[in-house]
Amino acid sequence: MRREPAIVEAAAAGLLSLPAQSDEDMPTARRLRLERRAIALSVALGDLAGWLDLTQVTSALTDFADRALDEAIRAAIGERYPGEEPRGFAAIALGKQGSRELNYSSDIDPILIFDPQTLPRRAREEPEEAAVRIAKRAVELLQARDGDGYVLRVDLRLRPSPEATPIALPVNGAIAYYESQALAWERAAFIRARAAAGDLALGQRFLDAVRPFVWRRTLDFGAVGEIRDLSRRIRDHHAQGQRLGPGYDLKRGRGGIREVEFYAQIHQLIHGGRDRALRAPATRDALEELAIAGWIDVDDARGLADAYTLLRTIEHRVQMIDDRQTHALPTGAALDAVAGLHGLENGEALIALLREPTERVGRVYDALDDDKRAGVSRDPVMLADELAAAGFAEPGTAAQRIGTWRAGTYAALRSAAARDALEAVLPVLVEALGRAPEPMRALTRLDGVLERMPSAINVFRLLEARPGLAEQLAMILAHAAPLADELARQPALIDGLIDASALEEVGTADRLADRMRGGDVADYQARLDHVRRVVGEARFALGAQIVLGASDPLAVAAGYARVAEAAVAVLAEAALAEFRHAHGCLPDSEFVILALGRLGGQALTHASDLDLVYLFTGDFAAESDGAKPLGATLYYTRLASRVTAALSVATAAGPLYDVDTRLRPSGAQGPLVVTVDSFARYQREEAWTWEHMALARARVVFGSSEARAGVSAIIANVLAGDRPVRDVADEARSMRAEMAKHKPAKGPLDAKLLPGGLVDLEFAVHVLQLTHRTAFDPHLGRAIDALAEKGLVPPETRASYDLLARLLVTMRLVAPDAEPPAEATRALVAAALRLPDWEAVVASLDHARQEVGRLWNGVA
Repeated sequence: MRREPAIVEAAAAGLLSLPAQSDEDMPTARRLRLERRAIALSVALGDLAGWLDLTQVTSALTDFADRALDEAIRAAIGERYPGEEPRGFAAIALGKQGSRELNYSSDIDPILIFDPQTLPRRAREEPEEAAVRIAKRAVELLQARDGDGYVLRVDLRLRPSPEATPIALPVNGAIAYYESQALAWERAAFIRARAAAGDLALGQRFLDAVRPFVWRRTLDFGAVGEIRDLSRRIRDHHAQGQRLGPGYDLKRGRGGIREVEFYAQIHQLIHGGRDRALRAPATRDALEELAIAGWIDVDDARGLADAYTLLRTIEHRVQMIDDRQTHALPTGAALDAVAGLHGLENGEALIALLREPTERVGRVYDALDDDKRAGVSRDPVMLADELAAAGFAEPGTAAQRIGTWRAGTYAALRSAAARDALEAVLPVLVEALGRAPEPMRALTRLDGVLERMPSAINVFRLLEARPGLAEQLAMILAHAAPLADELARQPALIDGLIDASALEEVGTADRLADRMRGGDVADYQARLDHVRRVVGEARFALGAQIVLGASDPLAVAAGYARVAEAAVAVLAEAALAEFRHAHGCLPDSEFVILALGRLGGQALTHASDLDLVYLFTGDFAAESDGAKPLGATLYYTRLASRVTAALSVATAAGPLYDVDTRLRPSGAQGPLVVTVDSFARYQREEAWTWEHMALARARVVFGSSEARAGVSAIIANVLAGDRPVRDVADEARSMRAEMAKHKPAKGPLDAKLLPGGLVDLEFAVHVLQLTHRTAFDPHLGRAIDALAEKGLVPPETRASYDLLARLLVTMRLVAPDAEPPAEATRALVAAALRLPDWEAVVASLDHARQEVGRLWNGVA
């Protein structure tokens, strides 16, 4: 205050300014030192007076640090390379500078990177040498001390392998390190990373490149465990400052600042890969977003944020005295002085103020660790007894299976780390599987999953960290073999269940398409893989909703259809972009995709294929304008083949859909793609009755709004009567009889193909629509409602449809063979059909089939 009387006078007059030195002739180092001293005093006075809250204090200190670091880099470059801008050299702020939370005596922890292609340098000077010289000079300008003090302490040890690497790193080398070798704590450090100084565009390019390393969609609970271990090591290393009292370490002590930060970062690492809102760098912002998203308790978030504010404020009080680089409370009379700065009577009052907040932080943070769970016995006899007590009907067989896992027989369990992870999660698994409706069935399916998995460590760690997820997995394994098979192929699918949104509706087709268009995608193949991952996650989650009783199967069927529609649109876009790159565009022409069958009707099952018809607008004789021009028909035929391949050919990310194009004009013998005009002419003049029945569920799923309207109008005109006159009922009756010969029901619960099943209902609806030229709606349920309003079907027909559709969607997951499922699964089916028990399922199915049978016989 004696050195800066102007600031004191302004403060005494009720004015607070954050001054900056404007003397451009003054050497950079001295100007920054004086500015730092003035800003520290101004901020401290505003802090103590209550004019600035914690956020304003830390923001002001961070703004200065950013500016000082940038000016030091500019000065270092300007001294060595006069007139050069700071291109090709950037500072990435980590830690509290990165999150804009600097305190009075914080070090800054930048990573310094450079681009060898754009960095200024002298003739015959290597870029690495130039970068290190710039870095050394910038650091010297900031932290060298003289009579005016210093600017900032700079710690460069957060860079990769600091003992072996230069202080400035080439950008591509740094990216390669973080993509392949980085440790868990480095991921946590990058939560708060920010391009802060120098060439900001270079810094942002680096951060964009390493973002997938920080925010992984596939959850890594091993990394979370490493962060917890780091926290425990910090507690052990600073044991003297752990207990609250004189000498307590506000940063590293139990219930201190670091534990609040780690608590937020652990949850951010778990969930931030899937939810961008959780990537907030600042600790209190992160806690708020985690609470909003439902991942942490609202009261805990508020309590931790309040404790963090108090702890950081007291930390500032300690550091105001002699600019101390410390986080520990002093002892004796010095503690009373700190208490006085906070307006308290003495040190005892300060300790009392800190007691409840630190105890709460310690209690909440400790709850993250669950190291108290007992292991599962390795003795075969005792293990069998434990399994019997857990609910396994064949404990000896179950014990043998677990023994096989422990022996490392499967590839996923060969490493010691995998078997350690298995031991850690076995208590959770045994408990969850034992509570499943059929523990042995679930265990057997889990055995099949483990046998085919390439690696199981991450799944085990995930289940250990989230025991409730193990319950859901046990239900899926007990009831749904198709989902178990998918999990074996793609273990990361289980990650999706950790999101609260996994058991909610999947969203609109447009929103799903936006997800599929996102991702870190470099080329066409990567886009295909990304779409497969999104589709796989969504379909797995939808199937889980049925198994876990979270959604109506009718809503799930609509969700499956929206996922497929989004995939068709995004993959068609990607294929078209690739195709245009090679072959150019066709003037006044566009590609159109028509969905029929269950996709057209917006009601897919887990196993449905996609019935697609490919069309194009414009002149079939036109030619594309690219480097390799093609005639329109060949152009669109090849494009359609590519779209079919994109949808159906398996990649590293797994399979997608079977595509059926046999409903196109002239069937399998006709061309793969026809013009819209040819399609219209064929439907008006040549199409058979079965093709018009199929057209009743047609819906355009790809094309411009103009093209969609045009094709939809053609379909509407054909259905309304612009077609050959035929005996629709007679032809439909013959077709259904022929179909029954060649495609009989799979089993006694085949809701689709049994007499009086969904096929009979569909035929009846389409015959009525075509003969009466009314009630056209691709969605069968809505079409039935419209027919009922006109008195063309009994009012109870919709209930019969709903029951049959729910049964079909559910059975495709739990009993694809259409045979009666296991006893425990029958209760699941009854619940999905909104019926009290299995007897009601059988009776309701019989009643619905009779109703549909009467309707079909009356129509045909």
